[in-house]
Amino acid sequence: MNSDTNNFKQTQLETDVLVAGGGPAGTVAALAAARCGVKVILCQDRPMLGGNASSEIRMHIVGADCSGKRGAELQTEAREGGIIEEIRLEASVRNPQRSSSVFDLILYDLCRNEPDLTLLLNTAVIDADVVDGEIRRAAAIRTSTEQQFSIAAKVFLDCTGDGRLGVAAGALFREGREDKQEFTESLAPPIGDNCRLGSTIMFQARKHDRPMPFVAPSWARNFTEEELSLRPHAENVLDRGLEYGYWWVEWGGMLDTIRDNEHIRDELLSIVLGVWDHVKNGGDHGADNWALEWFGFIPGKRESRRFVGHSTLTENDVMTSSPHSDAIAFGGWPIDMHPPEGVDAPEKPPCVQHPVPRLFDIPLSACISRNVTNLMFAGRNISATHVAFASTRVMATCAAMGQGVGTAAAVAVQNQISPANLLSSPDLIRRVQQRILRDDGFLIGQQNQDHTDIAKQATIQATSHHIDSVPENVLSGQTRAVHGEGGVTPGRAFPGTHRWMSDPDEQLPAALTLRWEKEQTARAIRLTFDTGMHRVLTFSLADAYTDKMLWGIPQPETVRDYDIELGHDSAWRSLMHVRGNYQRLREHALDTQPFDAIRITVRSTNGIDHARICEVRVEK
Repeated sequence: MNSDTNNFKQTQLETDVLVAGGGPAGTVAALAAARCGVKVILCQDRPMLGGNASSEIRMHIVGADCSGKRGAELQTEAREGGIIEEIRLEASVRNPQRSSSVFDLILYDLCRNEPDLTLLLNTAVIDADVVDGEIRRAAAIRTSTEQQFSIAAKVFLDCTGDGRLGVAAGALFREGREDKQEFTESLAPPIGDNCRLGSTIMFQARKHDRPMPFVAPSWARNFTEEELSLRPHAENVLDRGLEYGYWWVEWGGMLDTIRDNEHIRDELLSIVLGVWDHVKNGGDHGADNWALEWFGFIPGKRESRRFVGHSTLTENDVMTSSPHSDAIAFGGWPIDMHPPEGVDAPEKPPCVQHPVPRLFDIPLSACISRNVTNLMFAGRNISATHVAFASTRVMATCAAMGQGVGTAAAVAVQNQISPANLLSSPDLIRRVQQRILRDDGFLIGQQNQDHTDIAKQATIQATSHHIDSVPENVLSGQTRAVHGEGGVTPGRAFPGTHRWMSDPDEQLPAALTLRWEKEQTARAIRLTFDTGMHRVLTFSLADAYTDKMLWGIPQPETVRDYDIELGHDSAWRSLMHVRGNYQRLREHALDTQPFDAIRITVRSTNGIDHARICEVRVEK
């Protein structure tokens, strides 16, 4: 008898970079690599992008800003920036109704509009062909169209979380918790084990105008108030959220979170429905008029495999903000430890968060396989100890890693070397880092040194400026303030606001002018605007969390309407009039005509009474 797959159509594909996994890490990695000019295929085994943030699971994308706890205006701006900032800003404006499906659509739209990116949804990477420690091809299967794919690529990125591609390629990996001695970690257990963080199923409920009964299925768990005493539920706090569900509905960390995933799903369904039964029928929780609207059937997985890279991020790296010369991203979320038993340990708090004092580096060497030369990874499967992973695993940090790894993959392809060989080339590492900065990523202690940026040769004037934010700040080489409390370690922070701000008393419009002594031509102008990165901003179905944001609107600091003019021999000609902007990074093509001056006139913002521009680049 023939197996079903014998009837599948065999399809051969070739690309520069293959990305397996379409969560925040993989989606951003694919976009970053494609925007660098290489061909990319992104395989996602689900019908939508987003991973744990998708409409199937609905977890928050949180990161280094610690949900707004690490932030002070013009002092500590810790949101990740780059492509994940673009996504957040897009979602805020295009998804004011906070629809999970619309958030899926935003990610899909970004990928579909990228000409060098081919998106294969419902396509799981299942195997790899490896020769002499290098992946030559990956095998993928799509049951919805009865197709098998054989995909050749130069560089392979595993952003699957579980590490499916890397394991198939024979990459070294870790599971569970290391002991204290192995990496000298104070937060590690005395004896290592195979335990990990558990998984969660979220739910959503809606309030009606009459009582709504609930009858739990016979297999739902029973919970008492005492068993949930350490787990906030139906209370007027951040987790009051009958409309969102509870992240602490966690279980399965004592099991194999890959092999036992179906069993974990079944048990989590019994737990989430048991918790809801308790909220509805186990006492007065103010939930009489509330009814379940949705609950997931896919566990939101926190931990499974972690690959072994050329370096391993540890508790010490995270807590002391150790400098890494090959940094391609940063983190800052607390070391967020959960009991592996989840709700089966009612006597333990659902998490213990150890605050991380400062933003910290994530190195490229922790994102490249030690034994498979062209395998890279981003997301929760990077080379980190269990303790360090407890900080880096959150999705905005994973997205920042994705941008760094996707950029590095493109540089490796363009220079015809393996990702592993990037690590021995300081010049290429700097090229990767400079491209990340150009694309609005932030790297600790790194400044714009792009030799193609002729803005650095210009003199800057403005019609007015705030005393602390002079016009020359747009050439400071850094696009955010990070010198404040919880920001960057002193000595690496470059204090200052790092933006021009016009004088509010002078009102708008306000103009910023760049002048050169000699005639110039250039390819493009890139503008980086202020988007309130000291403030929390991320798609959420939790009302109390969203109340902390300015959601559903552009961020008020952001320039809305502006004009760009080119000057030559004291004469000005209009290049463009931009209206309704809400994004942070904007690039505009320049025509072939020579110029000796550029004037940017800010006519209005999305709320504040003065202009703010963080950076101007003029690229040859």
